[in-house]
Amino acid sequence: CMSYMFPASYAWGNFSVLALGIWAIVQRDSLDAIMMFLAGLLLTVLTDIIHVSVFYPPSNYLTDTKRFSIGMAIFSLLLKPVSCYLVYRMYRERGGE
Repeated sequence: CMSYMFPASYAWGNFSVLALGIWAIVQRDSLDAIMMFLAGLLLTVLTDIIHVSVFYPPSNYLTDTKRFSIGMAIFSLLLKPVSCYLVYRMYRERGGE
């Protein structure tokens, strides 16, 4: 979000999932909160792949700030499957099937 390379939907999607994650942490007995957080994480994996592939700039327009922003977006995308696994384990601990 630092270089305004991605559209606002990228930030809105990721910050919405962050809010769902905070809700899931605060309400420890709610299966709905953790399930919505897991579904949101899975959905943002797909939308992040689309955003990075569609809005990647050509190499002659790639500044250091844009390169850093793309790198952090890709790093976030690589960490999301790990987060999905950990959230799924939390879901199982709370009694989900």
